[in-house]
Formats: sequence, structure tokens, C-alpha cells
Amino acid sequence: MARYSNPLPRNQSVGQPENLPAKTSSATRNAGAQVGTFWDMLAIRVIFTIICVAAGFHFRPFSLTRETASLVGLIFAISVILFELRLRRASLRRLIGAAAGSILGILGAYLTTLVLAHTSMPESTRSFVSLAAFLVMAYIGLILGANKGDMLNLQALGGLFGNERNSRHTCKVLDTSVIIDGRVADVAESQFLDGTLIIPHFVLRELQLVADSADPLKRQRGRRGLEVLQRIQKIPLIDVQIAEDDFQNVADVDMKLIELAKRYDAKIITNDFNLNKVATLQGIDILNVNQLANALKPVVLPGETMRVFILREGKEYNQGVAYLDDGTMVVVDAARKMINKTVDISVTSVHQTTAGKMIFGRYDDRGDQPRPAPIAAVEGHAADRPPRPLYPDTSRS
Repeated sequence: MARYSNPLPRNQSVGQPENLPAKTSSATRNAGAQVGTFWDMLAIRVIFTIICVAAGFHFRPFSLTRETASLVGLIFAISVILFELRLRRASLRRLIGAAAGSILGILGAYLTTLVLAHTSMPESTRSFVSLAAFLVMAYIGLILGANKGDMLNLQALGGLFGNERNSRHTCKVLDTSVIIDGRVADVAESQFLDGTLIIPHFVLRELQLVADSADPLKRQRGRRGLEVLQRIQKIPLIDVQIAEDDFQNVADVDMKLIELAKRYDAKIITNDFNLNKVATLQGIDILNVNQLANALKPVVLPGETMRVFILREGKEYNQGVAYLDDGTMVVVDAARKMINKTVDISVTSVHQTTAGKMIFGRYDDRGDQPRPAPIAAVEGHAADRPPRPLYPDTSRS
């Protein structure tokens, strides 16, 4: 925020609007407000710590000495503050899920205690089992509720939760084809993909069937898909969850993916052209890996010159076909005789489709004609002769 303290921004000299300094002062005021909020929170935490230390010093829990009880109060205050800082990073969905899960766990522990009260178990053992059940079930409910909280659709409730936007933890469903492809793991590792990735159980079952296939090629593809899932699970920013939902009345896997995306209000990550079209017609957001790869390819404009290696003959007369490093096909006119050679071509047009990009160019065979010899060579080493004077020598006359 220090760069906003200039009374006159740099861009003011190049036609910047005159009201920009007002925005600068507003930003400075916002920065001051943020600093004030920080100090307010710091004061509240210090007061809370002092109260905890004083309570430990006064009440002396577990018959501790006053110094030890004060230290216990300090540790308790620090633990609560760290827990509060961690909760501030959690989304509203996770907080609601954790609260609901812990409440259900405590309710289950209470019912367990009621059952144990009607047994002939000794009092000390019954108290220990009841406390253990309370801690275990509350902990399990808290963790499971927080993990499954991202799947809650708070927008459907409207009112207070209608404006909830969880952009960071948006759920995304992985297709079998994109898992086997493997590029989604590279995208996730580069931190262009985060949030919760939902892997349906029927997709895992399909991957397992492919990995156990008798065909060596299919078996290799299935094992590759399982290795890609293991890579994704190790990425810190990605939360991988297995969805047990299955739609028995739907036979097609693609339709199951669409139904699952509708249930969790999620996007589908795929590179299947047909699934892309069907899901788009039904209002499902699609993240197509092929479209992402095409968007990241270098832009080639008509009229530019590029150097390619003619690999084979084209379908049309006197055409040659080349490929770029990223697999883009280049169709070159008048390059049939230049197969297995590297030539310079001029780009004539570029065709972009959802399946990929095709570049059309033309090879100018006039560039292979012998160039005219230098003038010095034609004149018989005229460059070695002494230069002729620009003006005639009139000194003798």
C-alpha cells in the first residue's frame, strides 16, 4: 500500500484523469482502516490472553501451582487464537458442514451413553466408555462434516445464503477420458486448477476394468489413469473426494456424469467432444482440456513465414504435410517434391476448431533457383583491379 502514498501518480503526465488523486486518497483511507482493524483484533486477542492467564492464576485447576496454572492459561489462549485464525480461512460451507457433523456426533454419543446407563457395567468403566464415545464421535462428525461441506448447495436455500459464492472450492467432476489423458494433472500442478475434484465411483470402476483388460494397450491406459489420480491426490491445493452416488436407472456413463454434476452443482472436466456438446445443451459448465491446449498454442497469422519439416504427401495434388512441435498439422501447397526436407513457407490461412487447429501455407519454389553471380565474379575478379578515378587526371596537360 506504500505506492499509493504519492500525491501525484506516474500516469498523471500521460493523460491521466484529474480525479485519480481522489481515488488515491480513498485507497490510503482504506489502508488506514485495515490497519485499524488489525490493531483492534490484536487488542482483543491480548485481552483474551490476559483473562485466560488471570483465570488460571486465580482458580488453579488440577491443584496446580499459581505459576503453572498461569502457564496453562497462556497455552490455552494461544491454542484458541490459532484455532480462530484457521477457522477464518474456512469457507461457510465447511463451517456449516463441520457444525452439523459435530452436532450429529454428540447426539450419537449421548444416545450411546443412555444405552450404557442400563447395563451392569461398573461406574468407572461406563464413564470412560461414555467419554471416549463422545470424543471419537464428535471428532469424526467434525472432520467428515467439514470435508463434505463443499458439496452443500447453499444457493438453493436463498435468503442469507443466496449470495454465497465459493469460487475457490468449486466442485469439478473428472471424466474417464481426461483422467487417462493425464494433462489435467499437469494443469493442477501448475496451480491453474484448485478446489474440490469429485471422482465418481463408477468412473473408478471403469478405470479398474480398463486396467484389468486382456488387451495390453487398454491395460496400459487404465494403469496410466490410476497413476494420474495418485498424482492429483498429492497436490496440496486439490481436495480429491470419491462420490459414491450411482444412478441405477441410467446406463450411459456420460449421462451419469451429467446427473452427478447437476446434483452437486459442479463442472465437468473432459476432453470428450460428444460429452462436451450434450452437457452444454443441458446447461452444465464444461472445462475442456483440448480447448485449453488450443488456447495456449502460439498464434500464427496469415502472411507470416515459418520453417517446417515436410513429413509426407497431402491428400490434394502437389501438397505436403508437416507437423509443429505441439502436434498442429500444417498443410503446404506446392511442397510435394520437398518431402523429408525443411523449408520456409508462407502462412495463407488458419482454421480453428474444437478438435484442434490446422494451418495452411504455401511453399515458394522460386527460392531454390540459383542466384545470379556477383558482379565482381562476372567481370573476372574486377574487385582486385585498382579503382578507376572519378575525374580524369589533368595534371599532365
